[in-house]
Amino acid sequence: VSVLEMGRIVNFLYVFVASIFGYFTMATLTRQDLNFGQVVADILCEFLEVAIHLILYVRDVYPSGIFQKRKKYNVPVQMSCHPDLNQYIQDTLHCVKPLIEKNEAEKVVVVIMDKEHRPVERFVFEISQPPLLSISSETLLSHVEQLLRAIILKISVCDAVLDNNPPGCTFTVLVHTREAATRNMEKVQVIKDFPWIVADEQEVHMEEAKLIPLKTMTSDILKMQLYVEEKTQKT
Repeated sequence: VSVLEMGRIVNFLYVFVASIFGYFTMATLTRQDLNFGQVVADILCEFLEVAIHLILYVRDVYPSGIFQKRKKYNVPVQMSCHPDLNQYIQDTLHCVKPLIEKNEAEKVVVVIMDKEHRPVERFVFEISQPPLLSISSETLLSHVEQLLRAIILKISVCDAVLDNNPPGCTFTVLVHTREAATRNMEKVQVIKDFPWIVADEQEVHMEEAKLIPLKTMTSDILKMQLYVEEKTQKT
């Protein structure tokens, strides 16, 4: 092979490799290609567990004595040490996880109710997952953790912008799903003795409420907005 022909072969290989590389760097990667649905569900459910515990502590739903200080996302948080409460939160998120994996959960809402079972506050985690991914660096998950840390810190000080709740409050967790998921809720029942129940109308809609934005995060794998709907007159 002559030097000229060798040069042409090398040039052809270079163009071929460059074309392949360009395809993989510019092609759109779907969530299913990289199994990011499961990754997002793991990250989000772990975060929601911490957030729910912290909300219950900050908003005085339960006595401070049942909480212990721990470290999550490199910041101090308060986590319940009551086994029944912890099990309820874990079971709830275990049931929510398949919906998040399939991108079928629109909102996860922590509803705080007074003695008459009337909502006084609704902490709304509005979540969405970008349908397409553009992975820019290997520090993606680290970036997401920083964003989640910022939300946790915002929850820690949310009592500064919220009125005190009446004594004797309780709470529940609601999940708003997309229409397609609603038709198949029986199929995603993960825990036999923990069935899905349609929420009461008063838990979903709160009259005379004011909207208080707390924090918004945007990343390549997850977008989330946290706001509080607070009843104007709590007593």
